[in-house]
Amino acid sequence: MEELIQFDLSIEFRERFQLAVQDNDDVFINESLSGVKPADISALLEEFDSYESKYVIDILSPDDRAEIINGLEPDTREKFLKLFSHEELTSVIVNLDSDDAVDLLNELPLVDREKVIAGLDNSEKEANILDLLRYDEDVAGGLMAKELIKANHNWTVVQCIEEIRRQAENVQKVYSVYVVNDHDILLGRVSLKRIILANDHTKIGDIYESDQISVETFVSEEEVAQLMRKYDLDAIPVVNVQGKLMGRITIDDIVDVITELAEEERNAMAGITEDVEEDDSVWMLTRARLPWLIVGVFGGFISAKFIGVFEEDLMRITAIAFFIPLIQATGGNVGIQSSSIVVQSLANPSVFSDNLFNRLFKVLLVAMLNGLVLSLMVYGFNIITGGTGDLATVVSLALFGVVIIASFLGTLTPLILDKFGFNPALASGPFITTLNDLLGLAVYFYTIHLIL
Repeated sequence: MEELIQFDLSIEFRERFQLAVQDNDDVFINESLSGVKPADISALLEEFDSYESKYVIDILSPDDRAEIINGLEPDTREKFLKLFSHEELTSVIVNLDSDDAVDLLNELPLVDREKVIAGLDNSEKEANILDLLRYDEDVAGGLMAKELIKANHNWTVVQCIEEIRRQAENVQKVYSVYVVNDHDILLGRVSLKRIILANDHTKIGDIYESDQISVETFVSEEEVAQLMRKYDLDAIPVVNVQGKLMGRITIDDIVDVITELAEEERNAMAGITEDVEEDDSVWMLTRARLPWLIVGVFGGFISAKFIGVFEEDLMRITAIAFFIPLIQATGGNVGIQSSSIVVQSLANPSVFSDNLFNRLFKVLLVAMLNGLVLSLMVYGFNIITGGTGDLATVVSLALFGVVIIASFLGTLTPLILDKFGFNPALASGPFITTLNDLLGLAVYFYTIHLIL
Protein backbone atom coordinates (compact mmCIF):
# COMPACT_ATOMS: atom_id res chain seq x y z
CA MET A 1 0.00 0.00 0.00
CA GLU A 2 1.29 3.45 -0.94
CA GLU A 3 2.22 5.50 2.09
CA LEU A 4 0.13 8.65 2.53
CA ILE A 5 2.42 11.64 2.84
CA GLN A 6 1.20 14.12 5.42
CA PHE A 7 2.44 17.54 4.45
CA ASP A 8 3.29 19.77 7.38
CA LEU A 9 3.39 23.48 6.54
CA SER A 10 5.46 24.58 9.54
CA ILE A 11 7.17 27.92 10.06
CA GLU A 12 10.58 26.21 9.86
CA PHE A 13 9.75 24.56 6.54
CA ARG A 14 8.36 27.79 5.12
CA GLU A 15 11.53 29.69 6.01
CA ARG A 16 13.75 26.94 4.59
CA PHE A 17 11.65 26.76 1.42
CA GLN A 18 11.82 30.53 0.93
CA LEU A 19 15.62 30.41 1.21
CA ALA A 20 15.63 27.70 -1.46
CA VAL A 21 13.53 29.89 -3.76
CA GLN A 22 15.81 32.90 -3.21
CA ASP A 23 18.92 30.76 -3.86
CA ASN A 24 17.37 29.04 -6.91
CA ASP A 25 17.83 25.68 -5.19
CA ASP A 26 15.78 23.60 -7.64
CA VAL A 27 16.98 20.32 -6.12
CA PHE A 28 15.60 21.12 -2.66
CA ILE A 29 12.33 22.41 -4.12
CA ASN A 30 11.77 19.27 -6.17
CA GLU A 31 12.73 16.92 -3.35
CA SER A 32 10.63 18.71 -0.72
CA LEU A 33 7.56 18.75 -2.97
CA SER A 34 7.96 15.20 -4.25
CA GLY A 35 4.81 13.22 -3.45
CA VAL A 36 3.04 16.25 -1.98
CA LYS A 37 -0.56 16.74 -3.05
CA PRO A 38 -1.18 19.70 -5.43
CA ALA A 39 -3.70 21.13 -2.93
CA ASP A 40 -0.98 21.26 -0.25
CA ILE A 41 1.41 22.96 -2.67
CA SER A 42 -1.31 25.52 -3.43
CA ALA A 43 -1.61 26.24 0.30
CA LEU A 44 2.18 26.62 0.50
CA LEU A 45 2.31 29.08 -2.41
CA GLU A 46 -0.37 31.22 -0.75
CA GLU A 47 2.41 32.17 1.72
CA PHE A 48 4.67 33.65 -0.98
CA ASP A 49 4.42 36.53 -3.40
CA SER A 50 3.46 35.98 -7.04
CA TYR A 51 7.00 36.06 -8.42
CA GLU A 52 8.28 33.44 -5.95
CA SER A 53 5.24 31.26 -6.64
CA LYS A 54 5.81 31.57 -10.38
CA TYR A 55 9.38 30.35 -9.99
CA VAL A 56 8.22 27.24 -8.10
CA ILE A 57 5.44 26.55 -10.59
CA ASP A 58 7.82 26.65 -13.54
CA ILE A 59 9.94 23.87 -12.00
CA LEU A 60 7.04 21.42 -11.64
CA SER A 61 5.40 19.20 -14.27
CA PRO A 62 2.59 20.59 -16.48
CA ASP A 63 -0.05 18.34 -14.89
CA ASP A 64 0.87 19.39 -11.36
CA ARG A 65 1.17 22.99 -12.48
CA ALA A 66 -2.44 23.07 -13.67
CA GLU A 67 -3.84 21.49 -10.49
CA ILE A 68 -1.81 23.79 -8.23
CA ILE A 69 -2.96 26.93 -10.03
CA ASN A 70 -6.55 25.68 -9.93
CA GLY A 71 -6.23 25.16 -6.16
CA LEU A 72 -5.17 28.73 -5.40
CA GLU A 73 -7.63 31.16 -3.84
CA PRO A 74 -9.40 33.20 -6.56
CA ASP A 75 -7.97 36.54 -5.41
CA THR A 76 -4.44 35.12 -5.25
CA ARG A 77 -4.82 33.35 -8.59
CA GLU A 78 -6.05 36.47 -10.37
CA LYS A 79 -2.89 38.37 -9.39
CA PHE A 80 -0.72 35.33 -10.08
CA LEU A 81 -1.98 34.80 -13.63
CA LYS A 82 -0.77 38.24 -14.71
CA LEU A 83 2.79 36.88 -14.69
CA PHE A 84 2.04 34.18 -17.29
CA SER A 85 2.39 34.49 -21.02
CA HIS A 86 -0.46 33.45 -23.30
CA GLU A 87 1.42 30.30 -24.26
CA GLU A 88 1.94 29.33 -20.61
CA LEU A 89 -1.73 29.91 -19.83
CA THR A 90 -2.72 27.79 -22.80
CA SER A 91 -0.63 24.88 -21.50
CA VAL A 92 -2.38 25.22 -18.13
CA ILE A 93 -5.84 25.28 -19.72
CA VAL A 94 -5.15 22.11 -21.70
CA ASN A 95 -4.53 20.16 -18.49
CA LEU A 96 -7.72 21.30 -16.73
CA ASP A 97 -11.29 20.05 -16.94
CA SER A 98 -13.48 22.33 -19.01
CA ASP A 99 -15.31 23.85 -16.01
CA ASP A 100 -12.07 24.65 -14.17
CA ALA A 101 -10.58 26.02 -17.39
CA VAL A 102 -13.52 28.38 -17.83
CA ASP A 103 -13.26 29.56 -14.22
CA LEU A 104 -9.62 30.45 -14.86
CA LEU A 105 -10.38 32.15 -18.19
CA ASN A 106 -13.10 34.29 -16.58
CA GLU A 107 -10.43 35.79 -14.32
CA LEU A 108 -8.47 37.07 -17.34
CA PRO A 109 -9.08 40.29 -19.31
CA LEU A 110 -11.14 39.71 -22.45
CA VAL A 111 -8.19 40.23 -24.82
CA ASP A 112 -5.99 37.74 -22.96
CA ARG A 113 -8.86 35.27 -22.78
CA GLU A 114 -9.31 35.34 -26.56
CA LYS A 115 -5.59 34.88 -27.20
CA VAL A 116 -5.38 31.91 -24.84
CA ILE A 117 -8.37 30.20 -26.49
CA ALA A 118 -6.92 30.89 -29.93
CA GLY A 119 -3.72 29.08 -28.88
CA LEU A 120 -5.51 25.80 -28.11
CA ASP A 121 -4.69 23.00 -30.55
CA ASN A 122 -7.39 20.70 -29.14
CA SER A 123 -10.58 21.39 -31.08
CA GLU A 124 -12.77 19.41 -28.65
CA LYS A 125 -11.38 21.28 -25.64
CA GLU A 126 -11.86 24.60 -27.45
CA ALA A 127 -15.46 23.76 -28.35
CA ASN A 128 -16.25 22.74 -24.76
CA ILE A 129 -14.76 25.93 -23.35
CA LEU A 130 -16.58 28.18 -25.83
CA ASP A 131 -19.84 26.40 -24.99
CA LEU A 132 -19.39 26.92 -21.23
CA LEU A 133 -18.41 30.58 -21.57
CA ARG A 134 -21.98 31.29 -22.73
CA TYR A 135 -23.38 30.63 -19.27
CA ASP A 136 -23.37 32.77 -16.14
CA GLU A 137 -21.09 31.52 -13.39
CA ASP A 138 -23.91 31.07 -10.84
CA VAL A 139 -26.13 28.70 -12.85
CA ALA A 140 -25.88 24.99 -13.63
CA GLY A 141 -24.50 25.68 -17.11
CA GLY A 142 -21.64 27.66 -15.59
CA LEU A 143 -20.88 24.95 -13.02
CA MET A 144 -20.94 21.91 -15.28
CA ALA A 145 -18.02 20.17 -16.93
CA LYS A 146 -18.38 18.87 -20.46
CA GLU A 147 -16.23 15.80 -19.73
CA LEU A 148 -18.44 12.78 -19.04
CA ILE A 149 -19.12 9.24 -20.24
CA LYS A 150 -22.30 8.55 -22.18
CA ALA A 151 -23.62 5.52 -24.00
CA ASN A 152 -26.33 5.05 -26.61
CA HIS A 153 -29.26 2.95 -25.43
CA ASN A 154 -28.91 0.72 -28.53
CA TRP A 155 -25.35 -0.31 -27.69
CA THR A 156 -24.46 -3.68 -26.25
CA VAL A 157 -22.46 -3.98 -23.05
CA VAL A 158 -19.33 -4.80 -25.06
CA GLN A 159 -19.73 -1.67 -27.18
CA CYS A 160 -20.32 0.37 -24.04
CA ILE A 161 -17.16 -0.90 -22.33
CA GLU A 162 -15.07 -0.07 -25.41
CA GLU A 163 -16.54 3.43 -25.48
CA ILE A 164 -15.89 3.86 -21.75
CA ARG A 165 -12.22 3.02 -22.35
CA ARG A 166 -12.05 5.63 -25.10
CA GLN A 167 -13.94 8.40 -23.28
CA ALA A 168 -12.35 7.80 -19.87
CA GLU A 169 -9.06 9.26 -21.09
CA ASN A 170 -10.58 12.73 -20.73
CA VAL A 171 -12.58 12.06 -17.55
CA GLN A 172 -10.80 12.10 -14.20
CA LYS A 173 -13.64 10.62 -12.10
CA VAL A 174 -16.22 8.17 -13.41
CA TYR A 175 -19.33 8.04 -11.23
CA SER A 176 -21.72 6.48 -13.74
CA VAL A 177 -22.50 6.22 -17.44
CA TYR A 178 -25.28 8.41 -18.80
CA VAL A 179 -27.61 6.82 -21.33
CA VAL A 180 -28.85 8.83 -24.33
CA ASN A 181 -30.82 8.17 -27.49
CA ASP A 182 -29.73 8.89 -31.05
CA HIS A 183 -30.41 12.61 -30.53
CA ASP A 184 -28.37 12.85 -27.29
CA ILE A 185 -31.54 13.16 -25.20
CA LEU A 186 -30.83 11.98 -21.66
CA LEU A 187 -32.74 8.78 -20.86
CA GLY A 188 -31.14 7.78 -17.57
CA ARG A 189 -27.98 6.26 -16.15
CA VAL A 190 -26.37 2.90 -15.74
CA SER A 191 -23.94 2.03 -12.98
CA LEU A 192 -20.57 0.48 -13.67
CA LYS A 193 -21.62 -2.46 -11.49
CA ARG A 194 -24.56 -3.28 -13.78
CA ILE A 195 -22.36 -3.02 -16.84
CA ILE A 196 -19.76 -5.39 -15.39
CA LEU A 197 -22.31 -7.96 -14.22
CA ALA A 198 -24.43 -7.92 -17.41
CA ASN A 199 -24.06 -10.32 -20.33
CA ASP A 200 -21.80 -9.03 -23.12
CA HIS A 201 -24.63 -8.89 -25.65
CA THR A 202 -27.15 -7.25 -23.33
CA LYS A 203 -28.37 -3.90 -24.59
CA ILE A 204 -27.79 -0.84 -22.45
CA GLY A 205 -31.44 0.04 -22.99
CA ASP A 206 -32.42 -3.04 -20.98
CA ILE A 207 -30.33 -2.33 -17.87
CA TYR A 208 -30.27 1.45 -17.41
CA GLU A 209 -32.21 3.31 -14.68
CA SER A 210 -34.67 5.85 -16.06
CA ASP A 211 -35.33 7.74 -12.81
CA GLN A 212 -32.21 9.91 -13.18
CA ILE A 213 -32.35 13.30 -11.46
CA SER A 214 -31.11 16.10 -13.71
CA VAL A 215 -31.06 19.90 -13.83
CA GLU A 216 -31.45 22.33 -16.69
CA THR A 217 -28.67 24.72 -17.63
CA PHE A 218 -30.46 27.79 -16.25
CA VAL A 219 -31.07 26.38 -12.73
CA SER A 220 -29.32 28.41 -10.00
CA GLU A 221 -26.32 27.02 -8.16
CA GLU A 222 -28.27 27.15 -4.87
CA GLU A 223 -30.95 24.84 -6.30
CA VAL A 224 -28.32 22.47 -7.64
CA ALA A 225 -26.65 22.32 -4.23
CA GLN A 226 -30.00 21.63 -2.55
CA LEU A 227 -30.78 18.77 -4.95
CA MET A 228 -27.39 17.11 -4.59
CA ARG A 229 -27.51 17.44 -0.82
CA LYS A 230 -31.10 16.20 -0.60
CA TYR A 231 -30.55 13.09 -2.73
CA ASP A 232 -26.92 12.48 -1.66
CA LEU A 233 -25.57 12.66 -5.24
CA ASP A 234 -21.93 12.45 -6.29
CA ALA A 235 -22.73 13.97 -9.67
CA ILE A 236 -25.78 15.32 -11.47
CA PRO A 237 -26.30 15.59 -15.27
CA VAL A 238 -27.18 18.91 -16.88
CA VAL A 239 -29.61 19.12 -19.80
CA ASN A 240 -30.96 21.90 -22.00
CA VAL A 241 -34.64 22.72 -22.38
CA GLN A 242 -35.01 19.94 -24.99
CA GLY A 243 -33.56 17.38 -22.59
CA LYS A 244 -30.27 17.03 -24.46
CA LEU A 245 -27.32 16.02 -22.26
CA MET A 246 -24.97 19.01 -21.99
CA GLY A 247 -22.59 18.09 -19.14
CA ARG A 248 -22.39 17.10 -15.49
CA ILE A 249 -21.78 18.77 -12.14
CA THR A 250 -19.64 16.86 -9.64
CA ILE A 251 -19.65 17.01 -5.86
CA ASP A 252 -16.35 18.93 -5.64
CA ASP A 253 -17.91 21.85 -7.52
CA ILE A 254 -20.94 21.82 -5.22
CA VAL A 255 -18.74 21.81 -2.12
CA ASP A 256 -17.15 25.00 -3.44
CA VAL A 257 -20.62 26.51 -3.97
CA ILE A 258 -21.77 25.58 -0.46
CA THR A 259 -18.57 27.02 1.00
CA GLU A 260 -19.02 30.30 -0.89
CA LEU A 261 -22.67 30.60 0.16
CA ALA A 262 -21.74 29.92 3.79
CA GLU A 263 -19.05 32.62 3.64
CA GLU A 264 -21.55 35.10 2.16
CA GLU A 265 -24.04 34.37 4.94
CA ARG A 266 -21.35 34.62 7.61
CA ASN A 267 -20.21 38.00 6.27
CA ALA A 268 -23.80 39.23 6.06
CA MET A 269 -24.48 38.17 9.65
CA ALA A 270 -21.33 39.99 10.75
CA GLY A 271 -22.26 43.13 8.83
CA ILE A 272 -19.53 42.77 6.19
CA THR A 273 -20.79 43.88 2.78
CA GLU A 274 -17.99 42.49 0.58
CA ASP A 275 -15.96 39.31 0.19
CA VAL A 276 -12.69 40.30 1.85
CA GLU A 277 -9.71 38.51 3.35
CA GLU A 278 -7.45 39.47 6.22
CA ASP A 279 -4.58 40.32 3.85
CA ASP A 280 -6.67 42.71 1.72
CA SER A 281 -5.88 46.42 1.68
CA VAL A 282 -6.89 48.74 4.51
CA TRP A 283 -9.28 50.56 2.18
CA MET A 284 -11.05 47.33 1.09
CA LEU A 285 -11.41 46.11 4.68
CA THR A 286 -12.73 49.50 5.80
CA ARG A 287 -15.15 49.72 2.87
CA ALA A 288 -16.55 46.27 3.66
CA ARG A 289 -17.09 46.95 7.36
CA LEU A 290 -18.05 50.61 7.54
CA PRO A 291 -21.62 50.67 6.09
CA TRP A 292 -23.24 48.59 8.84
CA LEU A 293 -21.11 50.25 11.49
CA ILE A 294 -22.59 53.57 10.34
CA VAL A 295 -26.06 52.04 10.59
CA GLY A 296 -25.24 50.94 14.15
CA VAL A 297 -23.98 54.39 15.10
CA PHE A 298 -27.07 56.01 13.57
CA GLY A 299 -29.26 53.57 15.52
CA GLY A 300 -27.37 54.38 18.71
CA PHE A 301 -27.86 58.09 18.07
CA ILE A 302 -31.61 57.56 17.70
CA SER A 303 -31.61 55.51 20.91
CA ALA A 304 -29.89 58.35 22.75
CA LYS A 305 -32.43 60.86 21.48
CA PHE A 306 -35.28 58.51 22.38
CA ILE A 307 -33.99 58.13 25.94
CA GLY A 308 -33.82 61.91 26.12
CA VAL A 309 -37.58 62.08 25.59
CA PHE A 310 -38.01 60.32 28.93
CA GLU A 311 -35.48 62.49 30.77
CA GLU A 312 -38.04 63.46 33.43
CA ASP A 313 -38.73 59.81 34.22
CA LEU A 314 -35.00 59.17 34.47
CA MET A 315 -34.53 62.13 36.81
CA ARG A 316 -37.43 60.96 38.94
CA ILE A 317 -36.40 57.30 39.13
CA THR A 318 -32.69 57.01 38.35
CA ALA A 319 -32.73 53.25 38.97
CA ILE A 320 -34.52 52.63 35.68
CA ALA A 321 -31.31 53.53 33.81
CA PHE A 322 -29.56 50.50 35.33
CA PHE A 323 -31.72 48.11 33.33
CA ILE A 324 -31.35 49.69 29.89
CA PRO A 325 -28.38 47.44 28.92
CA LEU A 326 -30.35 44.39 30.12
CA ILE A 327 -33.35 45.25 27.94
CA GLN A 328 -31.22 45.99 24.86
CA ALA A 329 -28.97 42.94 25.19
CA THR A 330 -31.87 40.52 25.74
CA GLY A 331 -33.86 41.90 22.80
CA GLY A 332 -30.83 41.71 20.50
CA ASN A 333 -29.96 38.15 21.55
CA VAL A 334 -33.54 36.90 21.16
CA GLY A 335 -33.83 38.52 17.72
CA ILE A 336 -30.55 37.03 16.48
CA GLN A 337 -31.53 33.55 17.74
CA SER A 338 -34.89 33.68 15.98
CA SER A 339 -33.54 35.05 12.72
CA SER A 340 -30.67 32.53 12.64
CA ILE A 341 -33.13 29.62 12.91
CA VAL A 342 -35.26 31.06 10.09
CA VAL A 343 -32.21 31.66 7.86
CA GLN A 344 -31.22 28.01 8.29
CA SER A 345 -34.77 26.87 7.56
CA LEU A 346 -34.92 28.92 4.36
CA ALA A 347 -32.38 26.50 2.89
CA ASN A 348 -35.45 24.32 2.35
CA PRO A 349 -37.76 26.35 0.08
CA SER A 350 -40.89 24.50 1.25
CA VAL A 351 -40.47 25.19 4.96
CA PHE A 352 -42.74 28.22 5.11
CA SER A 353 -45.03 27.47 2.19
CA ASP A 354 -47.93 25.67 3.84
CA ASN A 355 -47.69 26.14 7.57
CA LEU A 356 -46.62 29.74 8.14
CA PHE A 357 -49.43 30.34 10.66
CA ASN A 358 -48.50 27.24 12.65
CA ARG A 359 -44.86 28.26 12.74
CA LEU A 360 -45.67 31.79 13.88
CA PHE A 361 -47.90 30.35 16.58
CA LYS A 362 -45.00 28.14 17.67
CA VAL A 363 -42.76 31.23 17.73
CA LEU A 364 -45.32 32.90 20.03
CA LEU A 365 -45.37 29.95 22.43
CA VAL A 366 -41.57 29.75 22.57
CA ALA A 367 -41.31 33.51 23.07
CA MET A 368 -43.90 33.48 25.88
CA LEU A 369 -42.12 30.64 27.66
CA ASN A 370 -38.68 32.26 27.33
CA GLY A 371 -40.08 35.66 28.28
CA LEU A 372 -41.83 34.23 31.35
CA VAL A 373 -38.68 32.50 32.61
CA LEU A 374 -36.48 35.55 32.04
CA SER A 375 -39.03 37.93 33.59
CA LEU A 376 -39.38 35.83 36.73
CA MET A 377 -35.59 35.65 37.04
CA VAL A 378 -35.25 39.44 36.76
CA TYR A 379 -38.14 40.02 39.18
CA GLY A 380 -36.61 37.68 41.74
CA PHE A 381 -33.16 39.21 41.36
CA ASN A 382 -34.59 42.69 41.89
CA ILE A 383 -36.40 41.69 45.07
CA ILE A 384 -33.38 39.81 46.46
CA THR A 385 -31.03 42.75 45.81
CA GLY A 386 -33.32 45.20 47.61
CA GLY A 387 -35.16 46.74 44.66
CA THR A 388 -38.70 48.02 44.95
CA GLY A 389 -41.61 45.86 43.96
CA ASP A 390 -42.92 48.43 41.47
CA LEU A 391 -39.59 48.73 39.65
CA ALA A 392 -39.19 44.95 39.58
CA THR A 393 -42.67 44.58 38.10
CA VAL A 394 -42.04 47.21 35.42
CA VAL A 395 -38.71 45.72 34.34
CA SER A 396 -40.16 42.21 34.26
CA LEU A 397 -43.20 43.22 32.20
CA ALA A 398 -41.06 45.23 29.81
CA LEU A 399 -38.63 42.33 29.39
CA PHE A 400 -41.51 39.95 28.67
CA GLY A 401 -42.81 42.27 25.95
CA VAL A 402 -39.34 42.77 24.47
CA VAL A 403 -38.77 39.00 24.18
CA ILE A 404 -42.08 38.49 22.34
CA ILE A 405 -41.54 41.43 19.96
CA ALA A 406 -37.90 40.49 19.26
CA SER A 407 -38.91 36.87 18.52
CA PHE A 408 -41.50 37.91 15.95
CA LEU A 409 -39.19 40.52 14.46
CA GLY A 410 -36.37 38.00 14.19
CA THR A 411 -38.74 35.54 12.49
CA LEU A 412 -40.46 37.87 10.05
CA THR A 413 -37.49 40.04 9.00
CA PRO A 414 -35.53 37.30 7.14
CA LEU A 415 -38.77 36.10 5.51
CA ILE A 416 -39.49 39.62 4.23
CA LEU A 417 -35.90 40.13 3.04
CA ASP A 418 -35.98 36.80 1.22
CA LYS A 419 -39.35 37.69 -0.35
CA PHE A 420 -37.89 40.86 -1.90
CA GLY A 421 -34.71 39.19 -3.12
CA PHE A 422 -32.29 40.29 -0.37
CA ASN A 423 -29.95 37.99 1.54
CA PRO A 424 -31.97 36.90 4.61
CA ALA A 425 -28.72 36.51 6.57
CA LEU A 426 -28.72 40.31 6.89
CA ALA A 427 -31.46 39.84 9.47
CA SER A 428 -29.03 38.03 11.76
CA GLY A 429 -26.54 40.86 11.88
CA PRO A 430 -26.40 44.52 12.84
CA PHE A 431 -29.77 45.23 11.20
CA ILE A 432 -31.81 43.13 13.61
CA THR A 433 -29.67 44.17 16.59
CA THR A 434 -30.14 47.88 15.94
CA LEU A 435 -33.87 47.51 15.30
CA ASN A 436 -34.40 45.46 18.46
CA ASP A 437 -32.46 48.02 20.52
CA LEU A 438 -34.86 50.75 19.43
CA LEU A 439 -38.00 48.68 19.94
CA GLY A 440 -36.74 47.39 23.28
CA LEU A 441 -36.20 50.91 24.56
CA ALA A 442 -39.64 51.95 23.33
CA VAL A 443 -41.33 49.08 25.14
CA TYR A 444 -39.29 49.65 28.31
CA PHE A 445 -39.87 53.38 28.66
CA TYR A 446 -43.51 53.32 27.69
CA THR A 447 -44.09 50.59 30.28
CA ILE A 448 -42.37 52.80 32.86
CA HIS A 449 -44.36 55.83 31.75
CA LEU A 450 -47.68 53.99 32.05
CA ILE A 451 -47.08 52.20 35.37
CA LEU A 452 -44.71 54.41 37.33
